[in-house]
Amino acid sequence: MGGGVMRRLWWAFVRLFFRLLYNELAWTYDLVAWAVSLGQWRAWTRTVIPHLIPRLPCKPVLELAHGPGHLLAAMGERDLAPVGLDLSSHMGRQARRRLRRAGVAAPLVQARAQALPFHDGCFGGAVATFPTEFIVDPATLREVVRVLRPGGRLVVAVWARLGGCDTVSRFLRWLYRVTGQAKPLPGDGEALAAEAGLVPSVKWERVGSSEVMLIVAERR
Repeated sequence: MGGGVMRRLWWAFVRLFFRLLYNELAWTYDLVAWAVSLGQWRAWTRTVIPHLIPRLPCKPVLELAHGPGHLLAAMGERDLAPVGLDLSSHMGRQARRRLRRAGVAAPLVQARAQALPFHDGCFGGAVATFPTEFIVDPATLREVVRVLRPGGRLVVAVWARLGGCDTVSRFLRWLYRVTGQAKPLPGDGEALAAEAGLVPSVKWERVGSSEVMLIVAERR
């Protein structure tokens, strides 16, 4: 079997794994995220919050692809009035259970980011943490601009860089490479954001021995 065929089979397997992880295997998501981040995943996702709070009134805040709901709970505890959106009904169930246990009231909507079911200018901020390529879809960015108020911010944690020279850290960096997670999302996200009506900048946040890359984009 040729190398090209093997590569295609490998990437088909990777796509299937991520599809299952966000859907039928959503109940394993927390464990997988904890393992591949050396326990730092939740801290990585929370790096978006400080970039919202200085821009009060930033609420309500829309989380795109809310996943299992950890960030929604954290934003609710900070009185940011979060609203979650995700296409996966499996993730919706995970998030509802987590929010109920945390005592946080946050509406959850099942829909695509490219067609947000919200009125114009109804959010003061929007966030996404380690999203797939949907976040750089021009349709997504246009919709985010539409639902943000002037001066509102889109904050996206796009990538994390693991530090450390131990065996486990080196293995995880290798795993990131072979699964296509070793660098930020493909394409010029900053240029697309600017074209949609956002003013983007890149920020870095340190979390322990790792660093998280964020795009902070303000609506004009």
